[in-house]
Order: sequence, then structure tokens, then C-alpha cells
Amino acid sequence: MKRLSWFNVTSLTLGFAFLYLPMLVLVIYSFNASKLVTVWAGFSTKWYGTLFQNEAFLDAAWVTLKVAVVSSTFATILGTMAAYVLVRGGRFMGRTLFSGMIYAPLVMPEVITGLSLLLLFIGIGLDRGVLTIVLAHTTFSMCYVSVVVSSRLVTFDRSLEEAALDLGSTPWEAFRLVTLPIIAPAVISGWLLAFTLSLDDLVIASFTSGPSATTLPIKIFSAVRLGVSPEINALSTIMILIVTVGVVTASLVTKRNAIRAQNDAQAAERATG
Repeated sequence: MKRLSWFNVTSLTLGFAFLYLPMLVLVIYSFNASKLVTVWAGFSTKWYGTLFQNEAFLDAAWVTLKVAVVSSTFATILGTMAAYVLVRGGRFMGRTLFSGMIYAPLVMPEVITGLSLLLLFIGIGLDRGVLTIVLAHTTFSMCYVSVVVSSRLVTFDRSLEEAALDLGSTPWEAFRLVTLPIIAPAVISGWLLAFTLSLDDLVIASFTSGPSATTLPIKIFSAVRLGVSPEINALSTIMILIVTVGVVTASLVTKRNAIRAQNDAQAAERATG
């Protein structure tokens, strides 16, 4: 095994400290008894209780979750369809324009995307609210799903579909029973990516949201402009905890599936041997 040099170790240490030390400080000060976030006055969990009594933050969190689930679902459906057309559709009239429109949000500044959607909603007389945020998030996250799914479709062995068709399956049955289960990990990854992008979005949501619908990033940004409060530290700590649990769970599930696949392969090899 090759040992890391002192330069690599120092670089890694400084890099991880730069990324995670502020989060650690934030978590520690979420248990601060003082209302001043820079003065430690003892251990306390009262700000978590105050947070769960704050109707504004709770309403914003509920709106954010609704928007993220609905928009990521629509983005996954549309992105998967777009990826299938681009990979399996061959050459057709307007393919270059179609692919350019699909991938444009990847390089388009969010300010431009948000402003253009705002002008569109005003032009068609659509009141800004949850619906407009869902439409906006679906528009800009669909391209990410399309990239993830198309990368899996490119490496897909089409002989499996052909075998299903030869055995009497219809094209829809071949897609539903053969193609979709194989590309399901990419579809799920695309959904998770779209869900994360929707949860984290501030710029586009600030253009397309209205007084009746405020997302959590907008609420946090508005509150931070008046000064960081211990409630925001508590909210951020809860979000860090949720993400950590999700990452650890996904890692354990992936490791367990890999071990199971390895054991199945060894069992099959012993059976044939």
C-alpha cells in the first residue's frame, strides 16, 4: 500500500476542516443557552423547542417538502422520457434543437431561468404560489435526470430487450419488465438529485414564489439578513442530521447489496462447479 505524503495529509486535513469545521461549530452553538450565537452561556435544548413552535418555519418546511416531492417526481418522469428519446430515437428532425433545450438549464444562470419563468407566469396570468414553484423546479431539474438516465441507457445491452420481444413481449412489456428494472438505479438517482436540487434552491424559488408559498431556503435567507438566531442553528443541525442518516443508510444498503451479490455469485459458481 502506498503511503500518503505529508503534503497530501496536510491538504486533506485543511480541506476537510474548511468544509466540516463550520458545521461542527454550528451544531455546537445550536445547544447554546444564550440568544447570542457568538457567546457560549451553557448547554441547553430550548431552541429546538422554540423552533418546533415557530409556525413560519414549519409552514416553510412543509411547502418545501411538498414542492420537492412533486417536482422531483415530474422531473424524473419527463427526464427519463427525454433520455429515452435521445438515446433510442436515432436521428430525427429537430434532434439538435430538442437536445439543446433539454440540456440548456445545465449551463443557464439561475437568475436568467428564474426571471424568464417569472415573466412567463406573469404573461399567462398565473398567480405565483406552490404551483409555479413546482413548475419551475421541474423545468430546471429535469435536465439533470435526463443526463443521469441517458448515461445508463447508453451502456444498456439492447439484446435483452430483443430477447424479450422474440419471446412474445410487446414493446411496452419489454420496457416495463426488462429495461425499467435495469435502469431503475439511475432513475432513482435522478429522482434523489432532483429532490436535493429542489430542497436547496433559493434563486429560482425567489422569483417564482408568492406570498402564499415560501420555501425554507427563502425563509432562512430572510431571517439571516436580520442576524443569525439560535433557531436557525437548531434547524440547520436537524437538516445535517437528516442528511447524515440518509448517507449512512444508503452506504449500508449499498454495501449489503454488494455482499449479497458477491455471495450469490460464489454460490452460483460452486453450483456449476
